[in-house]
Amino acid sequence: MTPRTQTPRALTRRAAVTVAAATAALLLAACGGSGGTEGAGGSTPSATASASATAHNAQDVAFAQGMIPHHRQALEMAGLADARASSARVKDLAARIEKAQGQEIRTMTGWLTSWGERVPKAGMDHSSHSGMSGMSGMSAMPGMMGDDDMAALKKATGKEFDSRFLSLMVAHHQGAVEMATTQRDKGRYGPALTMAHAVVTAQTAEIEEMRQLLGAG
Repeated sequence: MTPRTQTPRALTRRAAVTVAAATAALLLAACGGSGGTEGAGGSTPSATASASATAHNAQDVAFAQGMIPHHRQALEMAGLADARASSARVKDLAARIEKAQGQEIRTMTGWLTSWGERVPKAGMDHSSHSGMSGMSGMSAMPGMMGDDDMAALKKATGKEFDSRFLSLMVAHHQGAVEMATTQRDKGRYGPALTMAHAVVTAQTAEIEEMRQLLGAG
C-alpha cells in the first residue's frame, strides 16, 4: 500500500505527543533509582542516569527565557483571530497555536522555577532580553513583531486580518524555528531538547500550512 502523507495538522499533533511522552519518561527516570545497587562512589546507576538526563546549561535557560515571551506574543496574535478572522481555517489554526504554545509556556515556566532562574514577566518588551546568556547580544528575538505591526493587526478585520495575520505569523514561526534549532545544537536538558525538536517539526508544518492559505487567498 502507498503510505499516507501526513498533513501539517497531523504533524503538529504528533510533535505535541512526542513532547508529552518524552517529558513523562524523564520524570519517571528522575523519580526512580532508589532500588539500584550502589557503585564505588556511593551513587546508584539509575541516580547517575537521572542526573545526566536532568542536567541543564546556560543555553537551556536562555531558550526558556527567550521562548516564553516569544510564545506569549503568538498567543496575543492568535487571540485576535476568533473575533476578527473571516476564514474558518485561520480561526482553527489560531486555536491550535493557542493550545500548543500555552502548554509550552507553562512547561518552560516550570523549568525556570525549578532551576531558580528568572521567569520573564508578562508584557515584558522583547528587546530587554538582549543581554541574556546564549542570545549572542541580539537586540531582538527573531520573528518578534514591533508595536506598529501589532497595532495594525488589531485594527484589521475580515480578509485583511487573515492575510496580515498569516504573513506575520509565518515570520514569527520562522523565528521560533531558528531559536529552537539553536537549542537543539547547544542545549543539554533532555525535555528542552525534546521541546525544541517538536517546535521545529510543528511550526515548520504550520508555516507550510499558512503559506498554502495565503496562496489560496
